[in-house]
Formats: sequence, structure tokens, C-alpha cells
Amino acid sequence: MNNRPFINLFKTRGAYYVYDVNRNSILRTEKKVWESLNQDCNDEKTYENNTIKNLKERGFLSPNKVEGIVHPTNEIIEDYLNSKISMLDFQVTQQCNFRCEYCSYSGAYENRVHSNKRMTFELAKKGVDFLIEHSVEQKHVYVGFYGGEPLIEFELIKKIIEYIKKNAYGKDVRYTLTTNATLLNEEIIDFLYKNDFTMTISLDGPKEVHDKSRKFALNSCGTFDKVIEKIKLIKQVHPEFMEKISFNAVVDPMKDISCVCKFFDNYETVKEAMVIYSEISENYTKKETSVDEKYYQNINYEYFKLLLSKLNKFDEKRTSKLVRKRFLDLETTYRYLRPTEKLLKYMHHAGPCIPGAQRLFLNADGDFYPCERVSETSEAVKIGNIENGLDTNKVLNILNIGKISEENCKNCWAIRFCSLCIAAIDDGNGASKELKLKRCQVARKTAENKFMDICALKEFGYKFTKGKNTNIIYR
Repeated sequence: MNNRPFINLFKTRGAYYVYDVNRNSILRTEKKVWESLNQDCNDEKTYENNTIKNLKERGFLSPNKVEGIVHPTNEIIEDYLNSKISMLDFQVTQQCNFRCEYCSYSGAYENRVHSNKRMTFELAKKGVDFLIEHSVEQKHVYVGFYGGEPLIEFELIKKIIEYIKKNAYGKDVRYTLTTNATLLNEEIIDFLYKNDFTMTISLDGPKEVHDKSRKFALNSCGTFDKVIEKIKLIKQVHPEFMEKISFNAVVDPMKDISCVCKFFDNYETVKEAMVIYSEISENYTKKETSVDEKYYQNINYEYFKLLLSKLNKFDEKRTSKLVRKRFLDLETTYRYLRPTEKLLKYMHHAGPCIPGAQRLFLNADGDFYPCERVSETSEAVKIGNIENGLDTNKVLNILNIGKISEENCKNCWAIRFCSLCIAAIDDGNGASKELKLKRCQVARKTAENKFMDICALKEFGYKFTKGKNTNIIYR
């Protein structure tokens, strides 16, 4: 029997740490204790140290591991699907007035291409009815509109919302829209504002960056000037609407990101808005992607400045907005460090949401998918259709993707902090063990880097304000 403690060891420049997987706690310890625990040996004599003995007596350093990989909602999944659905995204069209080089519909991916398909109002009504019927335990539900470019079907969106208002009795329905903004006019802006929409506008940065990838379908010209024109129109018609608008910048990791950071921090039209950045997706791509080392140097430097600002060593106004969500993710990780007695006998790695319940995507053909990020050509992720409802067995397969690498997951220290879901490991034919194990390495490194950042901040006196944790123990 392997009696080696189930732990992960890491260090910062200032201290040595042990993450105890069973207790979900981080221990700061002495170098000699850390080195003793770091020895690749199962001999009990290796751990003959008063500090180690004391920790074991207090329930730390247990060798206990998960016996089986099963998602905790496995037994109650039908309850979720029948009454707890909280979000439905409508793919109102597969048409778009843009042709972006990296778009999932561009032909560079295995999952989609642009088409003339559009959602009928009859199909949309069935979608609304399905959401109402299957969200009886949810007071708040979210309805999203997605494309292609959803504003091509603005009249359909208006009819859907009118139908929701007549039929979703007693529910607080909140609307979201992802758009390239170029079809906005005063009528549309007024409608979105009055219906309390949250809107995400795609904008990749300064003109020379944005126009390189985001072009009009009609003439292949850049779209930056038109997007900015429409943002200015929003400010003119309903300036307060800007508080509910964020920007999504898709960045190319082969390019210098510093000019993108400067743009969102300084460009007058957008400098007050929230920005989220994402890298060009690797999922379902037809070719290998690569990263320029300078890209990581620049983005990590911006993040480093943000961390310094949290320690009052740098002016936060001089930090890039692009990396602020990264710090919010760090705070989320800290909150998830909630002390436990030990790992459950059966559990599943973090990562998968509850397909169909936390998010549900209805495409123009009436097929259901877990979200808009998965492939519409992969049968494995098609979890139902509007006529027959959701396929519980398919939902369970996606929910329990850890099964394909069960032994690896049972022995992985990052089981609570894994970020992998079906969208990251579907090869077009379902969950791929080979792809999953390849991306596991990145997931573990990401989790460890967050632990290091948390500990380094606390070494310098930073106090996380969210959550009452007593799980980072200083010795």
C-alpha cells in the first residue's frame, strides 16, 4: 500500500508550501520539512520529523485518495434537468455580416461554417416554453441571443421577448446579447436598454489589430471604424447603458499584446468599460496553434503590476484592464480553498458544469448543446432536441468526462481545481482521453500558479476579503 501523503509541494521566493489534497488546505512549512516530504519514497522513516508527526496527528498528510470518479449530481441529474434549468441561449441565426479569421464559423475549425440558417419564431417559442417548464425551481433565469450576428434577426429577438413577457409569469428574466455592434441603431439601442440587456461587444483592440481579423463579409474591409461609431451612438442615445456593456477582445498569442492593453486603458470611447480577453481557441482547430514567448512576457508583466497594486506598491490606474478578471479568478480560487476533513469516496474533478442546467444552447435547427463553445457537428455533445427534450444519458456522459481518465484523476492533486470540460477535450467524436491528458498538464500548472500567487500575496500582508478562510496555515 502506498502511504505517501496525498499532497502537492510548491514554493515561492519567500517560503515553502504543502497543499494537502484531503484537507484542501495550504501549509507553510520549513525548508527541511518540505524537502523531507519531497523525497520520492514511501518509507515511513522518511517522515520521522516532529513537525510532520504533529501534522499527521492533526489529520493532515493523509494518503487517502478518491476511490471512484463520479460527479456529485449524478443521482439527481433528472431533477436538475426537469426543474432547475437557469439559462437558455438562442442561436437566432448562423448568418453574419463579418468574416473573422478565427471565428468558429470561419472554416478553420472542425465544428461550424456560416450558413443561411435562421431560427423560426415557432421554434423560438418552443424554446421559451421548454425553459419555463424546466425552470420551475428557479426564480431568476437568463436568456441569451447568439449568432452568427444575432442582430441580423432583431425582429425575431423582439418577438421572443414579447412572448417571454406574456408567458414567464413570476420569473425574473435577464437578457444577454453578444454582438459585433455594427447593426446597432437608435431603435435597437433603445429596445435593449429598456429591456435591461447586458451586452458584450466584440472589439479586439486598436484599428490595426482589430481590422486584421474582423472584416466585413461584403467587401473584406476592416470593421473598427463602424464598431466605434456604434459605441459612440450608444453613449449619445443612452449613456448609462454603457454600465451594462463589456468588451470581448480575442487576442492572438503570436502577436504583441501590449498595444491592445494600451488601447483599452487609454482610448476615450472604451476606457471606462470592462474588458475580458480570450486567446484564439484551440478547441476543434484544424491546425496546431503556437504562442510567442513575448506574448506571455507582456501579459504576465501586466498581471504582475496588478498584483503590486494590490499591495499598494503600484498605482492600480496604471494597470491593464485586460488582466483584472485574472485577479477575480484568483479570489475565486481562494474561496474554493475551504477546509475539509478528507476527500469524498466518490467525486469528480472540477471543470464540467451541469450540462443543460447551468447553460443550455439551442441552435437554429432545434438541437440542444451544453453551450455555444462545443461543436455542432459532434454527435457526442448534442444532448437533445426541442421535440424530444434532453437525453439524460448523453448529459451524464458529458458530466462524467473524468471517467475516461479515471486512474489519472484519482491520483491528481488538482482534482478540486481542474478546469477541463467537454469543450476542451472533444475531438469531434466525443471525449478524447489523449486530448484530455495533454491538457491536464496545463490545468495542473494553472492551479499551482494560482496557489503561488495567493501565498506570495499573503506573505506581503495582503488580506483576501471574500470568504472567511482559515486554510492557509503558517507554521
